[in-house]
Amino acid sequence: MKPFRTLAASALLLGALALAPVPALAHHSYAMFDMKKTITLAGKIIKFKWQNPHAYIQIEVPVKDSNGTKVERWAIEMTSPNDLAVQGWKRSSLKPGDQVTIEVHPLRDGGKGGSFTAVKFADGSTLGKWE
Repeated sequence: MKPFRTLAASALLLGALALAPVPALAHHSYAMFDMKKTITLAGKIIKFKWQNPHAYIQIEVPVKDSNGTKVERWAIEMTSPNDLAVQGWKRSSLKPGDQVTIEVHPLRDGGKGGSFTAVKFADGSTLGKWE
């Protein structure tokens, strides 16, 4: 009788584990970014979200054209807060209003977004891999 109970308990445990929610193992691709190209944006931080699975930055970039200067809002995707913390980042590293220069791999479709590579602060200090 004991072997049957052990077998039934094992089957029940395996069944419960099979039904338990597990984190997704898949991760989205960086194919939307042109990883062979790096551009530099200088502007004002609007928002810095320290969130999983990726932190992100919104920055307003002044752009001069034939009509004067207009402001473009860019969305910059970063890595996870855990990875950023290992690199020296904190939740408070960027604040709305900070003037920064950011390097990104731009979106392939020409949209106002990119994948973060580095930031240079007004005092000249940097975080990330400045190219």
